[in-house]
Amino acid sequence: MGYDINLIFKIIGIGILVGVAHYVLKNSGKEDYAVIATLGGLGLVLIWVVQLLGNFFDQVKSVFKLF
Repeated sequence: MGYDINLIFKIIGIGILVGVAHYVLKNSGKEDYAVIATLGGLGLVLIWVVQLLGNFFDQVKSVFKLF
């Protein structure tokens, strides 16, 4: 496996940054930009998770010699 903890810290960092950006933008009356910032952060994290799952399934296929 060998997954390091850096990805978890990146996800936490993105969550904190998006949370602060959402709070600041919403309180300044720019709710539309707050939603866009939140969706952008969510999209970035989902890309990382999908890539991680792809690597995981590749490893499972190689271990069990599937396909």
